[in-house]
Amino acid sequence: MDNKLSFNKSLLVLLFLLLSIFVGVIMWEQDPQIPIVISTIFAIVLSLFNGTSWDELEESIVKTINSITPSIVFLLAMGIMLGTWLHSGVVPTIIYYGSRLISPNIFLPTAFLLCSITSLTTGDSWGTAGTIGIALLGIGMSFGVPTPVIAGAIVSGSYFGDKLSPISDTTVLASGVCEVDIIDHVKYMLFTTVPSMIIAMIIYFFLGLKYAKHVEVEQILELHRLLVETFTISPILLLVPVAVLLMIVKKIKAVPALIGGAVFAAVFAMIFQGASLSEVVEVMHYGVEMDTGYELIDELIVGGGLDYVMWTISLIFCAMALAGVLDGSGVTEAIVNKILGIVRSTGDLILATVVSSIFLNAATADQYLAIIFPARMFKDAYVERNIDLKVLSRTLEDAGTLTSPLFPWNTCGAFIGSALGVSPFAYLPYAILNWLNPIIAIIYGYANLNIATGDKASETKEAVGVEG
Repeated sequence: MDNKLSFNKSLLVLLFLLLSIFVGVIMWEQDPQIPIVISTIFAIVLSLFNGTSWDELEESIVKTINSITPSIVFLLAMGIMLGTWLHSGVVPTIIYYGSRLISPNIFLPTAFLLCSITSLTTGDSWGTAGTIGIALLGIGMSFGVPTPVIAGAIVSGSYFGDKLSPISDTTVLASGVCEVDIIDHVKYMLFTTVPSMIIAMIIYFFLGLKYAKHVEVEQILELHRLLVETFTISPILLLVPVAVLLMIVKKIKAVPALIGGAVFAAVFAMIFQGASLSEVVEVMHYGVEMDTGYELIDELIVGGGLDYVMWTISLIFCAMALAGVLDGSGVTEAIVNKILGIVRSTGDLILATVVSSIFLNAATADQYLAIIFPARMFKDAYVERNIDLKVLSRTLEDAGTLTSPLFPWNTCGAFIGSALGVSPFAYLPYAILNWLNPIIAIIYGYANLNIATGDKASETKEAVGVEG
């Protein structure tokens, strides 16, 4: 007897989750952890009554949580590094020089472009947002640009490279699960990504002009004066972020690179800011909380430390426990199979792939599952329609990679929200590349634009034994 939940029961679980999030987060303005825990309990009870054993559910929960252990370690390292960067004067120095060099008129497109170049070079969206992104946030705040708008530009740029860089883990994963050459995969993604990037740049340009009208030069000059009075500002401090970026470019793993950046900054904190070793250790744990009497400084230079990321880690654990239950009870499989059953055209297939990836980003809280699971579910459908699998790999990244930071409980959204101090729901409207790219992918599907077919698809069809 099949003990997996039926489509109707799976839909009931999802509706309960959406209701919990809406009431708890939107109406009551609570953190999402408890609504997610309540939804997890509801799904467990329903599964147990349906015949699924607790051991099966527990195994799925543990397996899912184990998969995000590297992300947890990354978060802890990032928290420690951010605390030392703030305390040592690294971030204040970046804000000081950045606000002098970057014009307020073109700040938003510049931030988007800088993050795009960095993420393309490193293949790392988290590293980009957690380093240059944090600095750009401070610069933008000094110009009076709302933090959700700045965060949106940073997220768009950070995920531009995460999607397109041949050294990005999601790029490698999407091409691998679809058995597509990675260079062909990257080239084919340009068809949807470049138009999205151009549109995003134009929108950021005009948004930047809107906020530049309200920039007060006196306020920026006052910020410069306060930074110099509060910290020792030196271009030598810029060696810290440069060193971290170079380590990431040189393929040193992110966690050792971040820890190296934290140690480097800790030494500079003692040299340039006169901090004691005990103060540096305290900052690594509890972060920085300024009380200078200058509101602008106290708002800009705050955060970091282990405590700073614990909220995010608790959210990730809650979300991944729910994801484990959804997977173990058959909810995700039932929903995706139902979607696949209503596909009638190429446009429908692209739409189904996009919707499934977005759904899995929300339901499983993990972008890797939002790539792997649809690839497994839809691969044969693409082959049957004689569609080259690089269309599938491209679509998985258009939706799976790019929408992952738009949900607060997704590991990517939780990390980015924690690093920048802005809720994903707040920056979502301004993360233009991230929501525009899936829309363009759907338009391409129904307009039959850049939908490759031909020999390669036919060969794949024969290899998997699908009849024409």
